Amino acid sequence: MTSTPITDYKIASKVLRQRNLRQGLYDEGAVLMDGVLVNLHGDRHKARRGLENKVFRRDFFHFYEQEVFPASLQATIDRFVAEGGGDLVDFGFRAMMNLTIDFAGVDRPDKSDEETDTLLRLLRSFALGTTLAHSKDDREKVRQQVRDALAEFDSRFLQPSIARRQRLIDTFEAGSIAEEDLPRDMLTVLLRNEDNIDLPDDVLLREMAFFFVAGAQTSIHSLVHVMHEVFAWGTAHPEDAERMKNDAMFLQRCVHESARLHPSSPVAMRRAECPVTLPNDQPVDTDELVVVDLMGSNRDEQVFGDDAAEFNPHREVEGTATAYGLSFGLGMHACIGRNLAAGVMPRPDTEPEDHQYGTITLIAEALLKHGVQPDPNKQPAMDTKTERPNWGFYPVVIG
Repeated sequence: MTSTPITDYKIASKVLRQRNLRQGLYDEGAVLMDGVLVNLHGDRHKARRGLENKVFRRDFFHFYEQEVFPASLQATIDRFVAEGGGDLVDFGFRAMMNLTIDFAGVDRPDKSDEETDTLLRLLRSFALGTTLAHSKDDREKVRQQVRDALAEFDSRFLQPSIARRQRLIDTFEAGSIAEEDLPRDMLTVLLRNEDNIDLPDDVLLREMAFFFVAGAQTSIHSLVHVMHEVFAWGTAHPEDAERMKNDAMFLQRCVHESARLHPSSPVAMRRAECPVTLPNDQPVDTDELVVVDLMGSNRDEQVFGDDAAEFNPHREVEGTATAYGLSFGLGMHACIGRNLAAGVMPRPDTEPEDHQYGTITLIAEALLKHGVQPDPNKQPAMDTKTERPNWGFYPVVIG
């Protein structure tokens, strides 16, 4: 049984914070999502998140944005420029994959095109697992594809990465190297497991695969949506076209506004752990599914104004609502990597050179500075394999 979808922003905000509602969006995708952080609830969720928060700190995000990501992005965009453009969706996968795989802690010993193509193929398979609830394909066929991808990912990439890190951890514990000599990534934190949480090998595999896809997939689709909005806004408002290219804080506003309109999942789902009454006085029975319409809530005119359904980077949001709405969630299941993807909200005294913009803004800025434009000879198309409103193909020219 499913409750009536909630579209009121303030009610939706309260529902997402209710502690007796567990994650319900990924029940169909248990082949990948069983036991991973986003699917846990209560004490197990608190323990795992506490461990992984040792990586997901603001200073750590800043380190990756300032030190790791620029070189990775430059290599990807140089190739895109050399080719004169191409599919923005494919470019996004390549740009985010390199950062995400490094952040997760999976080694790439070859750095070859074949290795990159293999990781991209695995990434796309894992993505099918996270969105299985919205898949239009045969779901058992998709599950088998995910199982095969997990097995290949484990043997070729994860196990060698575990072995190398475990040797380093053993060397550190023997006093031969300093702690700062250990890799700064999620896999190292999980292997050290200083909090002694229960983390069987199969759960570790799914957790690493999930971080790989979650770190890349959401940002990829957000990037393509924001570029589409930026192209349209720049054409209709030429006075802002140069500003989007040269003012990173304004471009970050564009990213947040686009994220509000285009959440990575159009809905959030929660399943009741016990009988509860929602903030709108709607009763919900145990195991009943509660649906929060994120796209509808993010367009609530009472919160975002009469033009809430339109893209407007100059929008001023009053009260406690954020510029990106509920797209990154709230409560215990708020997106743990939000600051890495979207950056932090600037304050009036924020210095632009010290600000954390988020990887989506940095990629969009690099594309704009290289003169990216929609390909006039090819039309973009939505992804037909999912009910989620994501772009499947977006041709651009660049350079």
